[in-house]
Amino acid sequence: MKRLFSATANSLRGIVDGVRTEPALRDETLLLAVALLLGIVVAPSAVWYVAMIGVILILLAIEFLNTAIEKLADHVTREQHADIRRIKDFGSAAVFCGLCLAGLVWIAAIAVRFGLL
Repeated sequence: MKRLFSATANSLRGIVDGVRTEPALRDETLLLAVALLLGIVVAPSAVWYVAMIGVILILLAIEFLNTAIEKLADHVTREQHADIRRIKDFGSAAVFCGLCLAGLVWIAAIAVRFGLL
């Protein structure tokens, strides 16, 4: 039980620190808050709502991992390094893929909700 409490405390500390210090995490957390409310209106069903919110949570997780990679890379060296630039670009590409997935899920939900699919 102590391990679970400690892990939860670490996770919450990471969320708070990330949202407080990183604009992208702040934006996506705001997106989650809006999605939680908007999804109730837009989702064609409870299953769609879970998918719509789930994809935003996945996007947030990807952004946290990307932020961690960037912070670690900056800690290793502040100098311009081709391999570190590529690593950061890979993280950015992962976020982009997550954004595309979120967009597709939300567009599909809206299309189903309004009878376009």
